[in-house]
Amino acid sequence: MQKMFVDTISTICKKDYSPEQIKAWVSSIENRQRWTDKLTSQHFFIAELDNQIVGYASLESNDTIDFLYVHKDFQRKGIAERLYREIEKKSMKSQAKNLYAEVSITAKLFFEKMGFTIIATKSNHIKGVEILNYNMEKQLKFNDEI
Repeated sequence: MQKMFVDTISTICKKDYSPEQIKAWVSSIENRQRWTDKLTSQHFFIAELDNQIVGYASLESNDTIDFLYVHKDFQRKGIAERLYREIEKKSMKSQAKNLYAEVSITAKLFFEKMGFTIIATKSNHIKGVEILNYNMEKQLKFNDEI
């Protein structure tokens, strides 16, 4: 999962972020405890094809998408949307009213297509490097509200 995280960011996000920003961003894999904590505390959804992980997503506290990554070689095949739909279903089963995500410039359009709106533009600093992203939100609609 970490290799896919690094490969995807390094390949797919290079049109929106500089090499210095990407290097800082992927450096988070060095914090093994952070990854262990996330793997044990969040609900993960895994997309597989021929016994290979081609994408994964995670839900934190029933209302926050933490990870949503699709393998660099499997982009634009509907995998992200399928992972997202599973997260949304799980969130709604938990009676969450809204879904939140902190997303990259690269992922912003996808999240907008899923019905999210920007609630804040955020400037993160990782190892002294500024990385822009967006806090986004989607109000969940239950069947009785439609």
